[in-house]
Amino acid sequence: MVEEAESLVKRYFDLMAGFPPEVVAVLWTAARAAGVPRPLEDFLKCSKASERRVRRAAWRLKEEMRLGRRPIEDYVKTLAARVNLPASVVKAAVELLERNRRVLFGKNPWVWAAAALWLASLKRLGLLKTLAEAAGTTPTSIRNAANRLKV
Repeated sequence: MVEEAESLVKRYFDLMAGFPPEVVAVLWTAARAAGVPRPLEDFLKCSKASERRVRRAAWRLKEEMRLGRRPIEDYVKTLAARVNLPASVVKAAVELLERNRRVLFGKNPWVWAAAALWLASLKRLGLLKTLAEAAGTTPTSIRNAANRLKV
């Protein structure tokens, strides 16, 4: 079966003189979804499409399929568990993020989860640095995100 697929790909490649960006985006996204991520450059070798067009097509595909996007609540719960915060703070942080859904799109979910937890804990002293370390970001990023959240 692999040989047959390979021959079909070679014939298609010869006929089209390279895959269109959408096909490359599907292959790249499928590899990532299967847990075998490869650099985009590996896929661009069989196409004359620009990297920008392939990335744009892959982004649209991921948005349509909701690939790789966990709910923000998962990030909040994970961070809260890492820094031992009580359930009441987690609940308040999730409610805060629910009210600010529009701000979250396209942003780092770890930063927003940390910012919501920090605000929900009423800016407890020393928690900002701990949250930043747990989220893998800087205290400044969390503080800036917290300033953008409507409490």
